[in-house]
Amino acid sequence: MISLNFIMVDRTRASYIKEGEEDYLRRIRRFTTYKRTEVKPVKISGGISDEEVIHREGLNILEKIEHGDYLIALDKGGRQYSSEGLASLHRRLSVENRGQICFIIGGPLGLSQEIIKKAHQTLSLSEMTLTHEMVRLVLAEQVYRAFTIIKGHKYHK
Repeated sequence: MISLNFIMVDRTRASYIKEGEEDYLRRIRRFTTYKRTEVKPVKISGGISDEEVIHREGLNILEKIEHGDYLIALDKGGRQYSSEGLASLHRRLSVENRGQICFIIGGPLGLSQEIIKKAHQTLSLSEMTLTHEMVRLVLAEQVYRAFTIIKGHKYHK
């Protein structure tokens, strides 16, 4: 199976989300290797625009990407998959023998256009607005679910 890299701006602060995220990441470890890469956030202050914050965070993210990685940026305008569709995508990328799959999650202000354009695809988890921390938990659960679908486990019904 292809390895994963969850690249995210900042750390998960809410303990209840962090607990759930860590639980699903432990479960994912049964199926593949993964990294959890935290990128230092840019401090939002009065003298810097939101666009500049997003741009600087994007540069920090780009430093964590390796040549050959398959980039999936989490964005509200991205493609929505069913759980089965996400499993199919993962299966296809494994067969194509891509580098690691990098799921890129921005901070509270989102991702820069540089990251969105560099991504092989963008993914939206819902039409509803989710906090950047909640996205981490939902993504971890859906990636775990995709593995259980691929392996035929009973988790997904």
